Amino acid sequence: MRTEIKIAGVTFKNPVMTASGTFGSGMEYQEFVDLNALGAVVTKGVANIPWTGNPTPRIAEVYGGMLNAIGLQNPGIEVFLERDLPFLEQFDTRTIVNVCGKSEQDYIEVAERLNDTSVAMLEINVSCPNVKEGAIAFGQKADALYHITGEIKKHSRKPIIMKLSPNVTDIGEMARAAEAAGADAISLINTLTGMKIDVERQKFVLANKTGGLSGPAIRPVAVRMVYQAAQAVKIPIIGMGGIADTEDALEFILAGASAVAVGAMNFVDPYATVKIVKGIEAYMARHHIEEIQELIGAVHE
Repeated sequence: MRTEIKIAGVTFKNPVMTASGTFGSGMEYQEFVDLNALGAVVTKGVANIPWTGNPTPRIAEVYGGMLNAIGLQNPGIEVFLERDLPFLEQFDTRTIVNVCGKSEQDYIEVAERLNDTSVAMLEINVSCPNVKEGAIAFGQKADALYHITGEIKKHSRKPIIMKLSPNVTDIGEMARAAEAAGADAISLINTLTGMKIDVERQKFVLANKTGGLSGPAIRPVAVRMVYQAAQAVKIPIIGMGGIADTEDALEFILAGASAVAVGAMNFVDPYATVKIVKGIEAYMARHHIEEIQELIGAVHE
């Protein structure tokens, strides 16, 4: 029984990854999770310079999930290279760096700094709903997505994954734009834009007014979008959005995802990723499936 997958020539021991922004670079989770058991660790967003993020309050619990408006706070590429990457290199797992920026040059600068490192792939975050400038525009317009994908490809020697926003009219159009510009894979969905109001105080709960909705509430939307994207493109897809257990992960794989990323559930159950790895193995044994590839896009009427 083999759970290995390949994305853009990179082999992963299994299809379970962490979702960017929910796992740091793994340091906070190492006492709970054997990082060696994961297909990949996807890091928190890394920018060319330190970002302070949005003002507080930045997180709110909502029915079926949470809203966050962190704003991609991060210490920047220098700290990542000096502290986080050496930590991750201790483990037998792939490292995927989520790259964020506010301009085309920001993305390119980080991509170039990562060219001669052990990093396996880059996930380009052009779809964060909590960054007022740059990223959201790239993620919501097909022509802008096409342009930024092509420019990063010119400068990166690592395979790139374009992370798509669900806050668009046609996810298939966005997927095709990324593929046409040379993306090696796509990941989706990023968070949906949401809002919460404190009715007693009659004020916005988040200082940013809006935030990204994640958690089980968004999973049916995410599964539908992954399926639509899989019908639109031939490049591999990493599916995410509300995955809480093995059954959820398998939904995405059956819809067409080659791999899955677990996000908000890490805050609820830090063991979730490893449980899902074992759960997929048990499912394959129960259904007499030899290769995980047999399940990718296998949904039928």
